[in-house]
Formats: sequence, structure tokens, C-alpha cells
Amino acid sequence: MFKKLIKKNKNQPIQSEFGLDLHNIPEHVAIIMDGNGRWAKQRKLPRIKGHYQGMQTVKKITKVASDIGIKYLTLYAFSTENWTRPENEVNYIMNLPVNFLKTFLPELIENNVKVETIGFMEYLPSSTLKAIAKAKEDTKDNTGLKLIFAINYGGRAEILNSVKTIYDELTAKGLTSDDITEQMIDDHLMTHAYPDPDLLIRTSGEQRISNFLIWQVSYSEFIFNEKLWPDFDKEGLINCIKIYQSRQRRFGGL
Repeated sequence: MFKKLIKKNKNQPIQSEFGLDLHNIPEHVAIIMDGNGRWAKQRKLPRIKGHYQGMQTVKKITKVASDIGIKYLTLYAFSTENWTRPENEVNYIMNLPVNFLKTFLPELIENNVKVETIGFMEYLPSSTLKAIAKAKEDTKDNTGLKLIFAINYGGRAEILNSVKTIYDELTAKGLTSDDITEQMIDDHLMTHAYPDPDLLIRTSGEQRISNFLIWQVSYSEFIFNEKLWPDFDKEGLINCIKIYQSRQRRFGGL
């Protein structure tokens, strides 16, 4: 059961039991879950063991995110470039949602979490699609945290797809490129139903965004955490939120 948030006293900012300012919780947190392979290698285990352990971290972080009042949590699960990995690793990753969602779904339902996805889903195996469809259907009426898995997702491909769709629509209406607006592009992205991320976290110490939400993170705060994803935990996420809360977001202003 998720823990309740508490108020310390009426003369101070409202805080959670984690010491966070509840008036400054990022609405949308996006995470590049990096380091599964290295975690396994350090332990002389197959890479797939790292992916398995990484999914256990997903469960933990989802709970914490819901506890502290984050409304959207987007996890970079599989990129359009990841198909180049060894076949056995790709097959294992594609099968992860089948077993993972089967065991995690009751908990998601109990805690009012809604499962959603972004990405080019039509290229995924049928068993993977079936597991994802069931999770979406069973949680569609939940009103709490939106847990968004980016699967077979790539930022460049997303923007390209958006531009192609806009071109077709403009052509059909007899319009020109002069009619294209930033809002029009926003409206044709896979994330059009979500606010842009306030905070982007990448684990494993790598400092790049790897084609993840490249349009949407224009004004996001970036935090690069040294822990490998399977080792990332509640304390790690809370510390990232505290760093976020210590910053002043200017959005290009003063």
C-alpha cells in the first residue's frame, strides 16, 4: 500500500514524509533507465539478468512516484535503435512485458495507476502487444499516476512521423508550410496528451539523452545519476526530486 503524505506544520511549506516540498513536485518525470547490462556484467551474469532486475526497479520507482504525487512517469523501455542488439537479448526484452505486467498488474490496479505507451507499437511481437493491451484495458479507468512506457520509441522518428502527417493534412486542405505552428507539431506527437517532462533523469552516469523525447525536453531539468538502473531506488529518486526543487526554472527568462 502506498504511504500517505503528511503536513509538518502550517507555517512551513507543506512537506511529505520524504522532506519534499509538495508545492513543487514535478508533474511529469521521464527516466532513461540505463545500466542494466553493466549491472549484470559487474556480477558476471548474462545481460538478460540485468534487464530482469531492472524491471524490479520499475516496480519500486512506480510506487515512490505515486507516493510523492508525480502525475506522469515516462520510462524509456526500448528504443528504435535497440533492435541492433543481440537477437536473444531483444527477444528477452520483448517478452518482459508479458511476465512483468502479469505479476505487476494487480498492484497497479490496486493503487490506481494507469498504464499507457508511446512508440511504434505495430512492430512489436503479438504476445507483447497482447500483454500491453490487457494492462491498458484493465487500468483504463484508473485516475492516479499515468505510467507511460516508451517502447520501440525514437525521438527523431516521432518528429519525422509528425511532419509527414502534418504535410498530408496540409496538402489535403490546400495549405502550405506557412501554416505550420509549434502547437501543430505538439498536437501530432505521440505525447500530445501529456505535459512536457519537468524532470529528465538518466541513470548509470552517462550524460546524453539518446534520442528520447528530444522535442519535449527542451526546458526540462536534467539530472544524471551515477547508479546503474537496477541499483536505483527510493532514496535515489527522492534525492533527484530534491535537486530539482533546489533549482529555479526560468524557461529562457530571467
